[in-house]
Amino acid sequence: MDYLRRMQMERPVLFWVVTIVALLVAFQLLVFVAGLILGPFGVPGWAPLVLVIGVLVLIARRQQR
Repeated sequence: MDYLRRMQMERPVLFWVVTIVALLVAFQLLVFVAGLILGPFGVPGWAPLVLVIGVLVLIARRQQR
């Protein structure tokens, strides 16, 4: 954790690029896993994306309380 704080201060552009790439990869991984779980049920291709976004919205709403 200390390494990330130091990198944020010393190299802010690199820090934000790494952060954005990590978030994109994590989101794609979540959608992939949701697709694997929902795949056998014959749902449309957009269903895993809706599921992941819905779960993220629920988490965000609960954190605001």
